[in-house]
Amino acid sequence: MTTTPISAAADSRPTAGDDSARALTGKRRVAFASFVDENYLPGFLVLLRSLALSNPDVCEDFIVLHDDLRPASVAAIRALHPRVQFRRVDADHYDSYVKGDQDNYLVRKAYFILDVFRIRDYDTVITLDTDMVVLGPITELLALREGLAAVPQFFYGDKTRMLNSGLLVIQKEYLSDEFCAKLDEIGRSGRYELDKHDQGILNALLDGDFVDLDPKYNYVKRRLSGDLPVPDETAILHFTGRHKPWQGGEYGYSQAQARWVEFDITDPELHAAFIEKGDPAHPDLLIHYGTAHVGRTGDVDTARRVGLAHIGAGDYQAAVDILEQVHLPIDEAWPHEVYGNALMSVSRYEEARAHLLLATAAPNRAATAFSRLAQISWVHGDDAGAQKYALAGLGVDPTHRASRIWHQRTVGVPAQSAGSPEDQLAHVAFYMDRQGNAGDKLLPESVRLAFDPDTGGRRWHSVHAHRLFDEAALERVNARRGMVIGGGGLFIPDTMPNGNSAWQWNVPDELLNRIDVPIAVYAVGFNAFDGQSYRAERFRSSLRLLVERSSFFGLRNHGSIAKVRSMLPERLHDKVRFQPCPTTVTRQLVANWQDPASREDTILINAAYDRAGLRFGHDYGYFLAQMAKAVKDLGKLAEVKCVAHSLDDEKLAFDLRREHGVSMPVIPMYDFENDEIRDLYARTKLVIGMRGHAGMIPFGCGTPIISLISHPKMTYFLRDIDRPEWGVSVHDRHLADRLVERSRDLLADHAKTVADVHGRQQELWKVTEANAADLRTILGG
Repeated sequence: MTTTPISAAADSRPTAGDDSARALTGKRRVAFASFVDENYLPGFLVLLRSLALSNPDVCEDFIVLHDDLRPASVAAIRALHPRVQFRRVDADHYDSYVKGDQDNYLVRKAYFILDVFRIRDYDTVITLDTDMVVLGPITELLALREGLAAVPQFFYGDKTRMLNSGLLVIQKEYLSDEFCAKLDEIGRSGRYELDKHDQGILNALLDGDFVDLDPKYNYVKRRLSGDLPVPDETAILHFTGRHKPWQGGEYGYSQAQARWVEFDITDPELHAAFIEKGDPAHPDLLIHYGTAHVGRTGDVDTARRVGLAHIGAGDYQAAVDILEQVHLPIDEAWPHEVYGNALMSVSRYEEARAHLLLATAAPNRAATAFSRLAQISWVHGDDAGAQKYALAGLGVDPTHRASRIWHQRTVGVPAQSAGSPEDQLAHVAFYMDRQGNAGDKLLPESVRLAFDPDTGGRRWHSVHAHRLFDEAALERVNARRGMVIGGGGLFIPDTMPNGNSAWQWNVPDELLNRIDVPIAVYAVGFNAFDGQSYRAERFRSSLRLLVERSSFFGLRNHGSIAKVRSMLPERLHDKVRFQPCPTTVTRQLVANWQDPASREDTILINAAYDRAGLRFGHDYGYFLAQMAKAVKDLGKLAEVKCVAHSLDDEKLAFDLRREHGVSMPVIPMYDFENDEIRDLYARTKLVIGMRGHAGMIPFGCGTPIISLISHPKMTYFLRDIDRPEWGVSVHDRHLADRLVERSRDLLADHAKTVADVHGRQQELWKVTEANAADLRTILGG
């Protein structure tokens, strides 16, 4: 492999291709699609209601293809689905196809549904006819990943295998210009029978070559002739034929008609029925229907559930807003606990305290409420108060993890300020708890090593990013010779939310503006997941002020640089520069570093489970099956072990053993000291990791890596070292084969691979050294 220089300082290196989060992670995007006109609108509204009530935990984008819908119709559709999109079909495109009555709905639908194949921004599209109702779970359809799937049908006396109309599950390879060109060619040729079958063009092209679905996913009405009941296992009932349910139905199908009528309800009835379903409910649907339900009824429990959905989505102010609309009875603890959580997340701490104290009255909510009270006290620097509340939480529930964490934070607090203030740098970072994320535990020390070989209290004054930066903290910082901010992906909205900055450092603008020592932002990452967002205005304002006040502003990858620059005025763009994470140059920073004389014959695998829905989408089952296959095959190359950066990471080993009978040892890295972390990663032959620092730390120790990509930052790093082939998306269709193939390639000539890692690292070190020269001028030392 050749070595490509990595540019330094205020580098604005462009990135090639699609830089959307989805493109960077390979995450599948799934959408439903229907063709809708005014005549069939009543059926479509019922379809949407049935989908929500039969699958309350499903809420994908829904594309409405239409050639002319009235504004009132658009509004009616929007009221039923929070993620609907309207796309006008190109009627003129199909003029050359027309062989029959253009005003006939079936003819128009047969042509216009072909516009589905012109969709380019989704990986899987599921079509649903407007004369369908969804009666059962359809999550199996969302998990399909290959081919074009449909229910097969046969006409009487005709053995030709054709797909049934209405439901198609279409994968990316069919959503292409090439496939559309073939459809156009057949459409213009007339080699199809539209009168016989309204998917004639598609059937003529596929000629029976499609993936079979169970008939329960497109159970046609004619099978119920003679008033037969709808089978219990039916997932989608299709009212084929000329007589539609909203037109009164058809004689001999009363039981089928009754199933359709179940969903022919008003919006308020839909909202109430959805709320009554309980959990699991998709947060988007819960917010969409629940907000209207609360506004109409003032129901406290619904407000609580909607508030929790907003909190889960990181929209803490919206959670406050919904709970402010209702009267919370004093004796209902759970709503008070959720409201208190929302209030503390927007830094309304005293109000939060009052509601959380009310929540402690109920035994089933007390431990959580006490842990949140401990958190508020700790945020304000009151360790004694935090310890008191944490012990109260443990008194209610000795197994309560959050209470235990807050108790541990307040006992044995390390002494601060061992050195003279004028010789110290203040250091804002996320200081990880014992048994916390191993990567975050190592980071603050790694940042300090980039400035000084002495990483202890003589040279450093610790400022925990999550504690409120108040007047006392300001005074202590201004007594130092400078401030360094760094030690993790601090630009993330939800690890420890606050309303002062909307990112991890809990600093009000007014106090940030009064820091009068030089500020160096060092190797911070923009860590938002695909599908995660910030409270835009608060974050942008705090970010802009931070950049203005900083003497050095370095981000740890070019992807973060692009994201942050997009939120800043152009005059500040050049202040944002590239500073690799110091963990990636560990061999250069650790005094007297020695590369291992020999390595253990092991491959270490790490998987991450925080925000699992954002990481895996509908593909976790697929990911697990692929990892089972990969672990078996990798075992032929070396011993495979699971390395857990946090307790949750052990889930990979548990799930593989339970679901697939595949076992591997677990290394509890969350219990390791920093030297142990570096030593383990330096001595293995290969690390396959999903966490950012399960890639960057071993790389910094000189060990080859393969990244399991479920977050944009993984791709950002591999781009920066010019080795994108060292990453595989967790959604990759051939995940196991690619992991094994790339592992085999990297291990085939291990010495050469290690040398390549060293060469890549040397380029990052050149950037770090160039920045260090500027920092010595800024901070001294």
